[in-house]
Amino acid sequence: MKKNLFIVFTFICLITNFAFASNTEISKAYKKHQSDVQVQGVGKVVKLLRDDLKGSKHQRFILKLPSKLTILIAHNIDLSKRINDIKVGDSVEFYGEYEWNKKGGVVHWTHHDPSRRHIGGWLKHNGRTYQ
Repeated sequence: MKKNLFIVFTFICLITNFAFASNTEISKAYKKHQSDVQVQGVGKVVKLLRDDLKGSKHQRFILKLPSKLTILIAHNIDLSKRINDIKVGDSVEFYGEYEWNKKGGVVHWTHHDPSRRHIGGWLKHNGRTYQ
């Protein structure tokens, strides 16, 4: 019993540290107006936006991070599958490139790069990875 409680406690600490570390990295980039920063984190969907269909098609939604900062996720659906069952309140993990803006920033390159010029990113939603 004690061993199980220890494992659960350790797992919770690891998740909390992960969320804090990733939020710290994004918060630093936001405060310093930095762009082209690889970030990883998790947030809750607070708004679903219409797809951007100009040029490369992008699925767009806004995540609220545990730090209360909001970021736009711009996920290229020409290069990766779209998340069809996403809804407000869902949790989404992400790994991609952060670009600063006044509203909190944008995370893009959440997919593979066929040209291999960018680090491949991903989104995770409901146990499924999109890259």
